[in-house]
Amino acid sequence: MKKIIANFERGIIIILTVLMGIVVIVSTIELTYMLFVRIFEPQEGKAMLGLNDLFEIFGLFFNVLIGFELFETMKLFFKENVFHAELILLVALIAVSRKVILLDYSSMEPLSIIGVAVLIGTITGGYYLIKTSQNKVDK
Repeated sequence: MKKIIANFERGIIIILTVLMGIVVIVSTIELTYMLFVRIFEPQEGKAMLGLNDLFEIFGLFFNVLIGFELFETMKLFFKENVFHAELILLVALIAVSRKVILLDYSSMEPLSIIGVAVLIGTITGGYYLIKTSQNKVDK
């Protein structure tokens, strides 16, 4: 029974890895296309890249980065058959950072902004604790 469950898990991870690879490729193509369209076909009376364009491009860039990090996490799972909390926290930190960059602070309530700050601090603290504990084990 354990072997069946292990094979099932491995099959799901393979499917997810292939799908994540496709998502990363499509997102990269979309980012490249958007960047070239905005640079080489600017709208009349408008700067080449406006502030909204930059936020959209950075958002797509972070999407590709998050997908790539998730892809790397799954590759490591294949090698060691273990999910690394360090990488998962890193992906979470990138995802929250993406959200922070794209937030419209003028429409947010102060408590929500504090909540985002606490979330970033918590993820960063967890990442720091994992890294320092790994460094102590390695020595």
